[in-house]
Amino acid sequence: QVQLVESGGGLVQPGGSLRLSCAASGSIFSPNVMGWYRQAPGKARELVATITSTDFTNLADSVKGRFTISRDNAKNTVVLQMNSLKSEDTAVYYCKFFAAWINLDYWGQGTQVTVSS
Repeated sequence: QVQLVESGGGLVQPGGSLRLSCAASGSIFSPNVMGWYRQAPGKARELVATITSTDFTNLADSVKGRFTISRDNAKNTVVLQMNSLKSEDTAVYYCKFFAAWINLDYWGQGTQVTVSS
């Protein structure tokens, strides 16, 4: 089992920045993938960014150049740095941990990000 605890959501004005963190605990092995997904009201959940245990990253086109993802393998944490936020970034952001060794996904509880003036 893997448990995820997210932090860092909130309200920010357009053009502002927020930093989301997710800490994983439990039975953690490599290889694995940590990442962030988001779901806006009335829309499907979508990928924002992922990073593998070997630091390979993948970002959605809509956030490239504005968001960065990083991880600390020693602490099993992943950070999503969000800059130049837009109203369309408003959503609930979910942390996901993919345990590749058992082919299972684990999800965090979600954190609200609201971009509004």
